[in-house]
Amino acid sequence: MGRKMKADIAKVNFRIASLKRKLRRHLKALGFTKSDDGSLQINGSGKEIIRALHSAQRNEKLDQASALISKRSSELAKFFANGSDVDPQNIQPVLERVKSGTVESELFRLASLTWSVPVSNGFGRRMRYLVWDGYNEKLIGLIAIGDPVFNLSARDKLIGWNPQARAERLVNVMDAYVLGAVPPYNFLLGGKLVACLVRSRDVYDDFTRAYGNTTGIISEQKKKARLLAVMTSSSMGRSSIYNRLKLGDTQYFESLGYTGGWGHFHIPDRIFMDLRDFLREIDHPYADFHQFGQGPNWRMRTTRAALGALGFKSDMLRHGVKREVFYCKLASNATEILRTGRGRPNLKTLMSAEEVGAQAVARWMLPRSVRRPEYLEWTREEMFSLLGRRRVVSFTQAVASHE
Repeated sequence: MGRKMKADIAKVNFRIASLKRKLRRHLKALGFTKSDDGSLQINGSGKEIIRALHSAQRNEKLDQASALISKRSSELAKFFANGSDVDPQNIQPVLERVKSGTVESELFRLASLTWSVPVSNGFGRRMRYLVWDGYNEKLIGLIAIGDPVFNLSARDKLIGWNPQARAERLVNVMDAYVLGAVPPYNFLLGGKLVACLVRSRDVYDDFTRAYGNTTGIISEQKKKARLLAVMTSSSMGRSSIYNRLKLGDTQYFESLGYTGGWGHFHIPDRIFMDLRDFLREIDHPYADFHQFGQGPNWRMRTTRAALGALGFKSDMLRHGVKREVFYCKLASNATEILRTGRGRPNLKTLMSAEEVGAQAVARWMLPRSVRRPEYLEWTREEMFSLLGRRRVVSFTQAVASHE
């Protein structure tokens, strides 16, 4: 064996040992331990445990957005409500689609950073919305839907898909990857309002205009897509927002059970980039296997390939956080069309965003405001305490400049 080959082998072995130590330290810091069979386990399943497991990923998101927070918060602060700005009797939900490169896009990103569990950027086809209170021009919440994950057993079992049918008709399904209300509207069950707006004629029509006549990148065929169903999942286990979510006789979301607790959120970007660099060093094809058209699960596959090459078991990706999965039918016959590929969408029960909003305010937000008036104590300075203590000062100063 030549000197250069020995040096290369030693370099790779050092890289492997270093990556293993870094990964083990990171997982231990998050609170993971090993079970008797060597797989990962978490001690508990409460919301605080789940938030802690996402802490490294969330801190990365906040660090990446530090310029946005410091430079744009002065202008964007005015869009967040104090509790005293909210008049429950006059809440007027308005749905606004977000375009990239706009103030609205910056506001969407800033507001999403306050989520305790960091949100995805989505992939492929994407539609983002701000939900406004037209009465006071303050932000109620956020909606973002994007291309669905390819493998989701609860969804595929409900519909009755085989692999071929799924490949042909998945184009008619989207995933809601951001869905919720911001304070103080979340105190008034604004999350239920925002969730219901996904099932609106406005969203259905926007999708048809944007993607109804697109051509599949892989199949190169016209898809004639229609938004028949939207999937989402609860980041905190069982959901109090989506369960039993009904307006009148219409059920907006149906629970399909729970995920198996697999994923990659506990592998933050900094370690993921190290894993990809390692795959490049050993000439593994997954190192840069991420072009559009190769599937939305490329990060999962890449991480699994790197962990395998390092000698870890594949169940390193079983983080144990089981999310409740929900199915929202925009067409009442969505499941039948998705299963068979035949039929016209029945949209008779699909209301406009204005109608949905008015019913949701009357159903949940008004009664809540009477029972729980604590929302009145909220100040928008508190909104940005959700971004971490070191970022509060700059935003508080920005708020003061607008008072």
